[in-house]
Amino acid sequence: MQILIDHNLEGDAALLFAWLDKEDWVELLRLEFVSFAEVALNVESDDTTVWRFAQTHGMLLLTLNRNDDDETSLTATIRHENTAASLPVLTVANLRCLKEQACREAAALRLAEIVVDLEQYLGTGRLYIP
Repeated sequence: MQILIDHNLEGDAALLFAWLDKEDWVELLRLEFVSFAEVALNVESDDTTVWRFAQTHGMLLLTLNRNDDDETSLTATIRHENTAASLPVLTVANLRCLKEQACREAAALRLAEIVVDLEQYLGTGRLYIP
């Protein structure tokens, strides 16, 4: 399962990946964290473009709480384009929390749980971690 890391979350996502790897979730679930650069996605892409890219390529999108400023915002995109088969967007509820080990581990474990039970989360739109 590939997880597309929003460009402004890459450093913190590396901490999540490290914990998942240490606990053998990476190997068990065949997780791969990929950056915008690795998939040739422009960091200036609007939220609709990013969401569609993740959906088209079967990736979970890991992001911060993006805005709802216009029709290309992530919230608006999910509202208008999400279907029962759409993959959920994983949203880090509190970036500062990822700096703390216990919270980071809870977030990583929640991410793993979502991947394990992914079918039950299809169509939910957005899931917050931790």
